[in-house]
Amino acid sequence: MKSKMYIPVAVFTITMLLASCGSEDKTAVADNSPAVAVQVNAVSEANSNPFLTASGKIEAVKSADISTRMMGYVDKIYVQVGEKVKNGQLLLSINNADVSAKLAQVNAGITEAQAAFYNAKKDYNRFTALYQENSASQKELDDMTANYNMAKARLESAKQMRNEVNAQLSYANIRAPFTGVVTNKFINAGDMANPGMPLLEVEAPGKYHVMSMVPESGISDIKTNSEVDVLLKSLGRTIKGKVTEISTSAKNTGGQYLVKVVLEDSDASILSGMYATVQFPVERRVATNAIMIPSEVIVEKGQLTGVYTVSQSNTALLRWLRLGRTFGDKVEVLSGLSAEERYIVSAEGKLFNGAKVFVE
Repeated sequence: MKSKMYIPVAVFTITMLLASCGSEDKTAVADNSPAVAVQVNAVSEANSNPFLTASGKIEAVKSADISTRMMGYVDKIYVQVGEKVKNGQLLLSINNADVSAKLAQVNAGITEAQAAFYNAKKDYNRFTALYQENSASQKELDDMTANYNMAKARLESAKQMRNEVNAQLSYANIRAPFTGVVTNKFINAGDMANPGMPLLEVEAPGKYHVMSMVPESGISDIKTNSEVDVLLKSLGRTIKGKVTEISTSAKNTGGQYLVKVVLEDSDASILSGMYATVQFPVERRVATNAIMIPSEVIVEKGQLTGVYTVSQSNTALLRWLRLGRTFGDKVEVLSGLSAEERYIVSAEGKLFNGAKVFVE
């Protein structure tokens, strides 16, 4: 009986010791975890900019993606990206051995058709004179007239076929549609070119526009020909622009409406692809006590959005938010944050709920 009692007691004692050791290790790891350095901002009400702003990208007003209507291997590319080209300058050539062979065949057909036409014309003129002298019958003249007209039609058909082949050759030798600069190259020598596939991109510098996306809350207040301010972030400059086009559909743009703004300044420092912020002369429809935070601090997990805040015990706390409209690089917070609360804008380590932090 004693031996039966001793075994479970021993097992119980060992189990308690292991459990005790395990709990002590977990507590030690939690206590020794380093705090993450963070920077915070205080929530501010409303926004200092009372106007509607939208981000966009600068593009050249005159731009073209060069493509071809024939299939073949690229023989040679005569230009490089950044090179200036003139209107009609040869940009690249596509292997056209089959088209060249067809052109030679068509030229031979034209020579044959011309010989037949000249022979038929002589017969027609001769039988016309004989008919006037009553030396040829009406039937003979009609036969010569029909032969002459058929020969004339065959010659014209052969010439039109040559025009068709020459048009195909023009698609094999790609030329610049206007004077500009080569800004992109999508293919290399030896690659297969397919009909409609972009090969080169050419832009005419000097005139630019901004393609900006405006939310539905402000699109109805934007008018064509209205003057706007455009901030070029990379250059640190603000220049004037004019609204030239306003899209009336956001079906394929995620609820954002496309607005085109032509820049009045054509400074050489302005380049395609630069990001810009367009300020429209439309007052924002935002309440005076609206809470705005930068879009870059938003944390997304599935369909939920939130922001990290600092708790009273100096730990990171993920606060779920309900967001409203976006204005430029800021987003409106409808609920989840109150005025003067602090939220984390950057961290030197990975953040998670309960992570220890200290504010720099």
